[in-house]
This record gives sequence, C-alpha cells and structure tokens, in this order.
Amino acid sequence: QVQLVESGGGLVQPGGSLRLSCAASGSIFSINAMGWYRQAPGKQRDMVAAITSGGSTNYADSVKGRFTISRDNAKNTVYLQMNSLKPEDTAVYLCNAGVIRSDSIWAVRDYWGQGTQVTVST
Repeated sequence: QVQLVESGGGLVQPGGSLRLSCAASGSIFSINAMGWYRQAPGKQRDMVAAITSGGSTNYADSVKGRFTISRDNAKNTVYLQMNSLKPEDTAVYLCNAGVIRSDSIWAVRDYWGQGTQVTVST
C-alpha cells in the first residue's frame, strides 16, 4: 500500500507565505509525476502545480509567479512554496502522485492525500 501525507497548511494573512509538504511512503518502486490540486467549497478540484520526476513543472495561470513546486526524489516528497497569497487561494490542497509500486512495476497507480486546509484571511 502507498500513503500520501500532506502538511504545512494553516491560516495566513493576504500577502503571506506558506510551504506545503507531501510525503509518499509504502511499497514504492518509483514515482512519476507529482502534483498539487485544490478544492474550495462548492467548486471543482483544480490542478495548481505539477512536476515530473525529471523536474519539469507546470502551473495554473492563477498561481504563476507566486507558487513554486519542487520535489526531493530521494525522500519521495513534493513541496509547494506559496507566496503572495490571496483570499481566493483559500481551499483544501491535495497532493497527487503517479506511483509504480514495488509489487507491480508494470502499472502506474494514482494516489491522493487527504488534504490540508489553507485559509487566507485577515
């Protein structure tokens, strides 16, 4: 089995910063792309940022220039540095990973974390 555990959410004032972390553990052979998504109440889940195992990145237009995604392949961990936060960034942030498990190396399985709340407010 594979688990993804997020941390680093919280309450921050507009203009502030937060750093999210997501650590994958379990029967992992390797991890392909990892990413962050967010979902606000009553809204669909949207991609925020993604990163390949080689370090190529992709960002939603709404966060370009403010958020930075990175990963530590040795630790199976992905990070999201969020700067210049706005009230509209308020959401549950969820980590996603495409995992090749040690017991099934011919398949890539999609895993999600349980999410961490980010609230941007005065």
